[in-house]
Amino acid sequence: MTSDPRSPRLLGAIDSATSENASRHWWDTEADEYHEEHGSFIGNTTPGGEFVWGPERFREDDARLLGDVADRDVLEIGCGSAPCSRWLTSQGARAIGLDVSIGMLSHAVTAMAQDPEPVPLVRAGAEHLPFADESFDIVCSSFGAVPFVADSARLMAEAARVLRPGGRWVFSTNHPMRWMFLDDPGPDGLVVQMSYFSRTPYSETDSDGSVTYVEHHRTIGDRVREIVTAGLILEDIVEPEWPDDLDAEWGQWSPLRGGYFPGTAIFCCRRPRA
Repeated sequence: MTSDPRSPRLLGAIDSATSENASRHWWDTEADEYHEEHGSFIGNTTPGGEFVWGPERFREDDARLLGDVADRDVLEIGCGSAPCSRWLTSQGARAIGLDVSIGMLSHAVTAMAQDPEPVPLVRAGAEHLPFADESFDIVCSSFGAVPFVADSARLMAEAARVLRPGGRWVFSTNHPMRWMFLDDPGPDGLVVQMSYFSRTPYSETDSDGSVTYVEHHRTIGDRVREIVTAGLILEDIVEPEWPDDLDAEWGQWSPLRGGYFPGTAIFCCRRPRA
């Protein structure tokens, strides 16, 4: 999310096409600046990449929420510059990274120059995955795609469709309770400003009124219903705690806020075998 505190620039419903177009252009435009500021944090500059689930630095290396990835077909949705897909490849997975932004994917191509094996990349939106049914053993997303699409229920259904029976779908996103607070790492970010139950998306517009950035809010209950309706089994919701040895701020995240409430929610799901 942008560092601009949540403002009155809130519109009504924003459809899928508008959301996807806004995300594509925003990330294309901001990709260079984003990586100058956050590239090291997300592991873009690390040979072989890194898989970090959120600003708390909760790593898949330790968490193993995806299980054994070696020799598995893995799709990362909303891969950005693909540090997670690169890490998966370094662990023996056959990973593919998908993102809507060519600007972000171009950073992935540059980063992969230092890796022994490149990751195939696909430019596409998350609501219409360009893959056949039951193509993957694992589908994942680390702070990518889920809050940026208007129809996240369709995204869940698409993840379920491309999974093989028994496969895992694990995704992280802003913790839904964060919607109530300003995007401020300091004391102002501890005061409730909005209703948790408001589904009005946050959006920014240009001088012509065109939507240039959008994030959609869903409650925990909404997410659970989306997952179950897609025919998936929700096995866990992980809320990483802020580590004692992490004193850095990253956007809206900070040790101050992290000590009071979670910033990240990780949903761990599985497609039934039968």
